[in-house]
Amino acid sequence: MNINVMSNIKSYIRHTVLCTLLPFLAPPAAEAQTPDTMYLDLKQAIHLALEQSPTARSARHTFLAQHWNYRYFRANYLPSVTLTSSPYINNEINKITQGDGTSRFLRQSQFSADLALSINQNVSWTGGTFFIKSGVNYLRELESKTNMFSSVPVSIGYQQSLFGHNSLKWDRRIEPLRYTEAKKNYAEAIELVAASTCNYFFNLASAQSDVVTANNNYANADTLYRMAQGRYKIGTITENEMLQLEIRRLSEETNAMDAQISEEEQLKSFRSFLGLAQDIPIRLVLPDTVPQFEVPLAQALDLALQNSPDPVYYERIRREARSNLSYAKANAGLKADIYLQFGLSQTGNTMGEAYSHPLTQEYASISVSLPILDWGRGKGKVRVARSQQELTDIQAEQGMEDFRQNVQKLVSQFNMQARKVRIAALTGKRAEHRHTVAMRLYIMGQNSLLDLNDAIAERNSARRSYLYAMSTYWSLYYTLRSMTGYDFQHNTPITDQLKTLPLTPPQGRGVVTTENEHPLVGTLRAASDI
Repeated sequence: MNINVMSNIKSYIRHTVLCTLLPFLAPPAAEAQTPDTMYLDLKQAIHLALEQSPTARSARHTFLAQHWNYRYFRANYLPSVTLTSSPYINNEINKITQGDGTSRFLRQSQFSADLALSINQNVSWTGGTFFIKSGVNYLRELESKTNMFSSVPVSIGYQQSLFGHNSLKWDRRIEPLRYTEAKKNYAEAIELVAASTCNYFFNLASAQSDVVTANNNYANADTLYRMAQGRYKIGTITENEMLQLEIRRLSEETNAMDAQISEEEQLKSFRSFLGLAQDIPIRLVLPDTVPQFEVPLAQALDLALQNSPDPVYYERIRREARSNLSYAKANAGLKADIYLQFGLSQTGNTMGEAYSHPLTQEYASISVSLPILDWGRGKGKVRVARSQQELTDIQAEQGMEDFRQNVQKLVSQFNMQARKVRIAALTGKRAEHRHTVAMRLYIMGQNSLLDLNDAIAERNSARRSYLYAMSTYWSLYYTLRSMTGYDFQHNTPITDQLKTLPLTPPQGRGVVTTENEHPLVGTLRAASDI
């Protein structure tokens, strides 16, 4: 072997060792940070997602809609005060019934105005409504220029459906559950946004790592091919091996281009999820380690039953099914409505006369409706509602059982995932070392090209496996937080942690900073003020 070939071999060894170790010796955090590039670690990405991503904003507005629906529900049980007035002018010919029963067309020219004030109070345990009214009516005949007043100084009444469906009572049982479910859904959505951010983050990280790996593989393949040309000339390798190296060089060049396209696609998806401008370059800073702790299964299950929206959801649909059954029964049988009113009234040509010496007025009515022949429609609706209630009970029981199993499965996977991350990291180190050894042995002619290709494939697979294990860990971490409403790493409820969430990312990394309260915290605080 001549001196030039030996020199090329030594140069290649130095180049290979440098290329294979550089990605681990110089992680992305140590890269030269350009002013127009946003450098994000996982916590900063989650912060941005919770603050401005379309998914987080959608969850926020969904909760606010439920918030105002609950405010509307509560208002139904508070007194309402209404002021009404409907003045009019009538100047036309109308058909007027006379005292003897005949009718005549007479010209009327009138101006009328009225003013009424009413106070209403719903009664949830009966489903009826109490009311107090007071009003005055003024009528002026424009042709005769005469005035008339009619007043109702005070009138008290009550109205109710005796055998009807009491929606006020059932709403009082259902709507608080619906609002509790909405709050828990919102807290869960926050953590699920974080879990989705982890998936997008590590998908992009894997794509960026594939670009570095593909470029390194192409550089190595190109160097091997150039060296092989010299070795082929002196006859130390066969033509078949020379062609294999050339094919591998072309394949690695294609892989590098494919990796670049994949990175651009993942970058667009990541920016779209975070709600960032499409022209912002992003470099990710990967976490070095994962927290080392285990989640007690019994505690996780108890917290999930307390904080997850699923148990509240199943209880709500059960009560809604019973409400529907009550409504079907009320519409299938006897119906009766009562109306009672007692008050004072008076008329006069002046306002004073209309309020002097008022007369009592009483009014009572009852309306009854009993279906005699409906061809079984009412009974059929009752049976459908009862069957739906039983089906809902079965679905709720099965849903709760599945919920408990999902919690157990999630806890088991999470407690094992930290160990998988450690194994993946160790595998990556060993695969990298084996690749370096295989490359050195191949250059020295003590290893085959097949073994070298296997070492390269193992190294690439180990890198992807490590990133996948990290992605799975953090996705499980935030999914577990979403189901239990609890941070087991810091032993704090999620709601308490939101109030102390750091809101200002590190400066100089292209991250938008804010001094204001986090919008998620503000929404939860507004909800707690109801």
